[in-house]
Amino acid sequence: MGLKELYTISQSLKNSELMPLLFVGHGSPMNAIEKNEFSESWIEIGKSMPLPTAILCISAHWETKGTQVTMMQNPQTIHDFGGFPQALFDVEYPAQGNPVLAEELKQMVTSTNVSLNNDWGLDHGTWSILKHIYPQANIPVIQLSIDYTKDAKYHYELAKELALLRSKGVLIMGSGNLIHNLRMAQYSPVYGFNGDYAYEWAAEINQLFKEKIANGDHQSLIEFEKLHPSIKLAVPTVEHYLPLLYILALQADNENVTFFNDKVVAGSLSMTSTLIC
Repeated sequence: MGLKELYTISQSLKNSELMPLLFVGHGSPMNAIEKNEFSESWIEIGKSMPLPTAILCISAHWETKGTQVTMMQNPQTIHDFGGFPQALFDVEYPAQGNPVLAEELKQMVTSTNVSLNNDWGLDHGTWSILKHIYPQANIPVIQLSIDYTKDAKYHYELAKELALLRSKGVLIMGSGNLIHNLRMAQYSPVYGFNGDYAYEWAAEINQLFKEKIANGDHQSLIEFEKLHPSIKLAVPTVEHYLPLLYILALQADNENVTFFNDKVVAGSLSMTSTLIC
C-alpha cells in the first residue's frame, strides 16, 4: 500500500471514538535519521491520525523480569545499539513522560503487579518511530516492558486489561518486527539492512502472518510456533514478535486492519506493519 492509500484510509480515524492501534516494524535504527519509504510512511501516519493525549509503547527493546511501566516526567533518549554513525547517537527525542498515566495503568492491570520504573526512558524501538510520527515530541510517552519470563498467551491477556486507554485518547503502539533474524540478515554496503530481498521461508511466513492478522485468527498467532516448519528462523527469540500481540488483543469488533511498509528486507527482517481502526 502506498502513502496516498494510507492517507485516504486513515482519514476515517478522525471520527473514531477509539484511538487507532499501531504495530510498527521498526527495523534498523538508521530509519530514525534516513529518508526512505519506511520513514515517509511514518510521517504520513502522523499527519493523518487524530492527535493523542498520550502514547503507550510496547517496545521489543525493553525486556524485564516482571512488568514495568516508565513513570518519570522527563524520560531519557536511550541509544541502545552500537556500530552506527555518530549522527544517530546525537538524536534526542525530548518527549515528556506521564506519571499520572503510568499510575493509572498500574491500577488498571489486576492480573499482575506492574512496577513503576524511574530508570529506563525511551529506547530506539520507541523514539526511532515517534521521531517521524510526532517530530515535535509534543505528546507524552510512556513505555510498558515485556516480561521475558511469560509466554505469548500471558502478554495477549495482559494487553486486554489496557482497553480503556483507547477511549481516553491514548495511542497504543507495538514496536518490533514480525520476522527478526539478524544472524541471517544480508547487510548491503549501499542499503544497509533495508535491501529489498526476502528468503523464501521469510516471504511465506510474512504472508502467513498477514493472513492470520487479517482474518482475526488471534489464537493461531498466540500459538505461532505451530504455524510453519521454519518459524524458528522467523522468530528465533520472541521479543520482536510479542508487541504485535498487545495490539491484536486490543482490536475491537468490526475494526479494520490495514498493512503498510509491507516488505521483507535483508532476507530475514519484516517491516510489515499494521494499522487497526
